[in-house]
Amino acid sequence: MYQKSVLRGNSPVSIIGAGIAGAWQALLFAQAGHPVTLYERSDADMTLSTSHWAGGMLAPWCEAETSEPVIGRLGIRSLDLWREHFPDTPFNGSLVVAHARDRADFERFARLTTGHVRLDAQGLRDLEPSLEGRFRDGLFYPDEAHVEPRKVLPELHARIEAAGGTVKFDCHVNAQDIDGIVIDCRGLSARNEQPELRGVKGEMVIVETSEVELSRPVRLIHPRWPLYVIPRGDGRFMLGATSIEAEDTGVSVRSALELLGAAYAVHPAFAEARIVEFGSGLRPAFPDNLPRITAHDDRIAVNGLYRHGFLLAPALAELTLGYVQRGAIDNEVMRCV
Repeated sequence: MYQKSVLRGNSPVSIIGAGIAGAWQALLFAQAGHPVTLYERSDADMTLSTSHWAGGMLAPWCEAETSEPVIGRLGIRSLDLWREHFPDTPFNGSLVVAHARDRADFERFARLTTGHVRLDAQGLRDLEPSLEGRFRDGLFYPDEAHVEPRKVLPELHARIEAAGGTVKFDCHVNAQDIDGIVIDCRGLSARNEQPELRGVKGEMVIVETSEVELSRPVRLIHPRWPLYVIPRGDGRFMLGATSIEAEDTGVSVRSALELLGAAYAVHPAFAEARIVEFGSGLRPAFPDNLPRITAHDDRIAVNGLYRHGFLLAPALAELTLGYVQRGAIDNEVMRCV
């Protein structure tokens, strides 16, 4: 659906929040010729951003197990944008495994998702030799990918500046004090404008070992503590998967034990791994756990990416740019008030 755009195609654009959502907005607008300024309250390390603690999985087919179809639609479009703008993104696929006692949950996951190939023990060994003898089969999603958030965010910021944009760290701004188009990507900090937002805590552990090698994210299906193990290079792995309805930023002993125990269930060598870091981030979510672009004249809010930030950010930025330049409306995602 289209409406007449109330905005000018080459207007200056200010974006608040330099996490994954705001960074993609800034990149596409700068590349489209808009004068762009990106404001971030944190320093360049982005430690105050939810994106700093993210897994960085680009897995629209796997996410179909628990997500609405719009997540898959936008996620698949985002994969094209990641390929276009970051051709070095590791499109090595995703792997899903389960132990024999969790067979029913494994088969349920297979039924609820598409885009996978079933691997027997030999195929699993050929794909990930470190898992030889650990599982009798697996589901391989060959078109999925993953990124390292703490590497790709600085790359995004650098490309914004290369496209003529400006990135300002350690900068607190108020949208009402900025002229021109303002895109609010503050996550939970935007609750003064969007009070229905809530925080969903995602906890993570980073471990280091030379005894396990993985080329892609591995998801372990388990009824109590499902886990993903994401290779981060140099023998480091991120362990995550918790989604807790709480807004503190600590990591509980229970979660740490479950994450570490699940990693041991993937491969016993993780028992001797060195713990590098514990951490957590608060994902911004609306009650329906779906993303939302809210537009009112020259004020636009992009929020509610929930656990899909790195997967959805490129497609949402493309939708926002389409609205500004052509008045294009995506009825599943956008609201004009």
